[in-house]
Amino acid sequence: MTQRTRPLRLAIVDDYAVVVAGVAGLLAEEHIDVVETGASQSVLSDVDVVLYDTFAQVQGRGIDLEDFVRDSGAKVVIYSWNLHLAMVDQAIAAGARGYLSKVLTGPEIIAALERVMAGEIVVVTGDDESSAGGAGDWPGREVGMSSREAEVVALITQGLTNQEIAKRAYLSINTVKTYIRSAYRKIGVTSRSQAVIWGLNNGFEPETLRSIDPALVVRPPD
Repeated sequence: MTQRTRPLRLAIVDDYAVVVAGVAGLLAEEHIDVVETGASQSVLSDVDVVLYDTFAQVQGRGIDLEDFVRDSGAKVVIYSWNLHLAMVDQAIAAGARGYLSKVLTGPEIIAALERVMAGEIVVVTGDDESSAGGAGDWPGREVGMSSREAEVVALITQGLTNQEIAKRAYLSINTVKTYIRSAYRKIGVTSRSQAVIWGLNNGFEPETLRSIDPALVVRPPD
C-alpha cells in the first residue's frame, strides 16, 4: 500500500457532541485532518472519508447511511460498538466501505482507513467494550454507564419502546430490559419518564450542531 504524503481528510458524524469529541480526541495525534464534525446531516466539506458513528442512531430519522453514500464523494465508514453481523452486512450492502469497532486504537483506525482509501472494503471488529478514547466516548460514562447502557438510555430519551430498541440494536428484549435496569440503578431513577427527564438534562438529547475547521476547508493542491 502506498503511503499517503498528506493527512487524510475526515468528517466525523454523530448526533452527540460528546461522542464526536471523543472520536476527534482519539485521532488527534494521528496523520489526519478532522475537517468537519457534527450531527447527522449532509457533509459539506471536501473530505476523503465520512466516519459515521452509529451511537443511538435511528433509521429513518434525519440523514441515513444511504444518504451519505449518495450525497458525498467521500468513502463512508461506520464506527460502532454494535458489531452484530447483520448490522455489519446491512451497512456494507448500503454502500459503506468499512465497518470499524470502537475498541480500535487511533493507529489501527488510520491503518483501516488507508486500506479503504486504497479500494478495499474493510471490516475490523472486536469484542471488548473498554474504550481507548477516555471519558468523552459516550454520554453517561461519568456515572458508570457502559456504552450499551448509554445507547439504550439515549434511545429511550428519543422515545423508542423496548421492542424498537431491541430491533434497532439487534438485542433480545430481555437483554434490553437488563440494560435498562442496570442503567436506571446508576442514574437513580425508577421509571421511563424519570429516565427521559434525566437523559434530557444530561446530554442524551440529539444535537444539530455542525463544525467546519476554516483552516482546512480548501483541499491542498496535489
